[in-house]
Amino acid sequence: MHVRTLTSGLAAVLLMSLPALGDGQALAAESPGTTPAASAAPRILTYDASGSAEFRSAVDRGAAIWNESVDGAELRPAAAGQRANIRILADNGWPRALPASLGNGTVWIGRQAVNEGYDTVRISSHELGHILGLPDRKPGPCSSLMSGSSAGVPCTNPYPNAAEKAEVENNFTGTVVDSPSAATGSVPVLLED
Repeated sequence: MHVRTLTSGLAAVLLMSLPALGDGQALAAESPGTTPAASAAPRILTYDASGSAEFRSAVDRGAAIWNESVDGAELRPAAAGQRANIRILADNGWPRALPASLGNGTVWIGRQAVNEGYDTVRISSHELGHILGLPDRKPGPCSSLMSGSSAGVPCTNPYPNAAEKAEVENNFTGTVVDSPSAATGSVPVLLED
């Protein structure tokens, strides 16, 4: 009984003295093992665009758009000799992505869509979206990056909408970093457009 009364009294004294500790703001203790959200570092994903031929600047711009749009992942060019998470190639087919696991895979910037008039930066940003875990959302409006070609040739919007940004953020919150050579345990699915 005396211990409970003493403990309650001590707690009350501590609570009353908290404002005296600073500028009137109460202090909160963090639970052991927690990290403030603001200090969460983005997952760094490297890309090798050396095989992207004439689309190199579109690839770099697509990566920059994702870097501007989300905090959970950051796309960086791979250093010389470094094995990249994402390999980006140019070919004569339709644009497509082959994710190996979240943040890892291969992207093809296909000349067929470019020859039909589709915007190269939108293509790049869209295909990188697949590597970041987003599916196609067809048909869809131009405001949806993942609507792909269903938005039509006149659509040049290379930016993800709020829902697409939120989905990528969710994909990379608390994920374990995969190495490009890690076994994924899943079957890769080729995503076109």
